[in-house]
Amino acid sequence: MKNIVATLVLSTAILTSCGGDKKEKGTELAAIPVKINGKLDTNNSPFINASGKIEAENSANLSTRMMGYITKIHVKVGQNVGAGQLLVSVNSTDLQAKKAQVDASIIQAQAAYNNAKKDYDRFVNLFAQQSASQKELDDMTARYEMAKAGLEAAKQMLNEVQAQFSYSNITAPFSGVVTNTFVKEGDMANPGMPLVSVEGASRLQVTAMVSESDIANVKQGMSVKINIKSLNKEVSGRVTELSLSAKNTGGQYLVKINLDKMDKSILSGMFANVQFPVEKSKVVTNHTSDRVLIPTTALIKQGQLSGIYTIGSGNVAILRWLRIGKTFGNQVEVLSGLTSDEAYIISAEGKLFNGAKVSVQ
Repeated sequence: MKNIVATLVLSTAILTSCGGDKKEKGTELAAIPVKINGKLDTNNSPFINASGKIEAENSANLSTRMMGYITKIHVKVGQNVGAGQLLVSVNSTDLQAKKAQVDASIIQAQAAYNNAKKDYDRFVNLFAQQSASQKELDDMTARYEMAKAGLEAAKQMLNEVQAQFSYSNITAPFSGVVTNTFVKEGDMANPGMPLVSVEGASRLQVTAMVSESDIANVKQGMSVKINIKSLNKEVSGRVTELSLSAKNTGGQYLVKINLDKMDKSILSGMFANVQFPVEKSKVVTNHTSDRVLIPTTALIKQGQLSGIYTIGSGNVAILRWLRIGKTFGNQVEVLSGLTSDEAYIISAEGKLFNGAKVSVQ
């Protein structure tokens, strides 16, 4: 009997082992089809190039210095407005009550001043006729000066209230177009909170970032060529502003270029490429690699980390963490972690993970 039981247990173990081997082989993951970009977007132009964005020369986010409910928004996004045109109204009931109090105080101060003025003039005449003493004249003079100061203080309070009324009616500081409204009617406006943004439509400029190795060759007033990528159009411009510090711009220097001619098809927010008329061969001596730009859709985000999948030996996906810089439209600059001649995965027909088998399409 014991031999029979032992034989059954051994047979079961063998069958289970064989079944497990078959299951493991049957569930082996297939290679994930992926697309790669073996040639990155590098800059092969013989001239200095920089990516930038079209912006309005005049732009402002308008806010108020008082707290109150939004009673009326008089404009819509995309609407053209003129300088001084009413944009947003904020409830000013408390200001109106304060103004009524100030008006009453002015009437009171004016009456006190008129009365003090008459008494002062009377005592001046009496003192000249030696009918009033010097002490009485000094007291009357002090009363008159106090009444005069009280009237002036009341008038200044009125000026303060009237100045506050200007913050309850938000007007356009210049002619342009409304680009955004940050509040709705009935919302509470707080001091410093943006209510509406306006951009001047008369002049446009390009804000570009230039690397530290090229900035020394960019000069104020330099004529440049500007290529608007989305419109496939080239226009001319001139350097008007040149920053000499990269402390707050991630190691790149801010350059502003005004467009020579206005074109209605060119809109604020469009991305552009600026070509400075300086040959790289004259200014670049220690470049080991060009700027590396990769699509933002290829980035892998995990918290504060950004990475990308490259192809390892044996056609496996290798997750590599990167240090990224500025974003230019749908591309982002790689500062370190990837070179211009390395291939990386731009899309996959499945969920990638570190070490996953891939099949390059």
